[in-house]
Amino acid sequence: MCRLFGLHAGETPVKATFWLLDAPDSLAVQSHRNPDGTGIGAFGADGLPTVDKQPMAAWDDAEFASAARELTGTTFVAHVRHASTGACIPANTHPFEQAGRLFAHNGVIEGLEILDERLVELDVTDLVHGDTDSERMFALITAEVSRHGGDVRAGVAAAMEWIAARLPLYSVNFVLTTATDLWALRYPEANQLWVLERAGDGTDWPLDARTRRIHARSDALAHRPSVLVASEPMDTDQRWRLLHSGELLHVAANLAVDTDTLLAGQPAHPLSRDDLTSEVARSQQPTP
Repeated sequence: MCRLFGLHAGETPVKATFWLLDAPDSLAVQSHRNPDGTGIGAFGADGLPTVDKQPMAAWDDAEFASAARELTGTTFVAHVRHASTGACIPANTHPFEQAGRLFAHNGVIEGLEILDERLVELDVTDLVHGDTDSERMFALITAEVSRHGGDVRAGVAAAMEWIAARLPLYSVNFVLTTATDLWALRYPEANQLWVLERAGDGTDWPLDARTRRIHARSDALAHRPSVLVASEPMDTDQRWRLLHSGELLHVAANLAVDTDTLLAGQPAHPLSRDDLTSEVARSQQPTP
């Protein structure tokens, strides 16, 4: 399935190194489904986002994904894509950038023709350059944030409540970042999303969080607090916590963390794995 990773390092930029595949898969494990794209975005000292991403049409592209990337920033978001909707092209590769925000999503939304009609009503179709459910969802969030005077929490709430009430959905897990803040939502319980708050007071060790799909390292974060969000625990730290279904996480510039229940209960039109096509279901299958 798609892998999400978010990191908030506080108000002062920090150097971090990322590998979007920890190493190219060996022949012994190539039976696992290949990623369809990888990408990473960060907000630097100037408050502007940088995005580096590429679709992966074949395993030949693993060299791109497994190369080390050193970035300096306050917030970071990384994504490894297993496509559920949309071709393997740059426009469909996460993270997406809109209105000074970065966004990556793991899940499935159907009824996209209904969502497209809503985007027309809100006059934000120009924000959509590809054909994924993810970018459309981000466009709806962007429109609602604008309609709510720049209040991201209120915009996310309006967008997610609209989707949960009207569209068939399997999962809408996402990470959204600006230069100063990070938001993450898990809904419903189909896919997991975890959070780790690191003290950075000398009792922690350098950040070295990894799975086969995403690896993040920063020596500086042994002595600075940080907050991580990921599709799965990325090390043996016992402080990893699974977000509840419907729980919205917000990390402020000073790394203050608050959460609240944005969506209670199940969506109006829930999808189970049995409702998905075989290709879409494979995109949501956990992989090592």
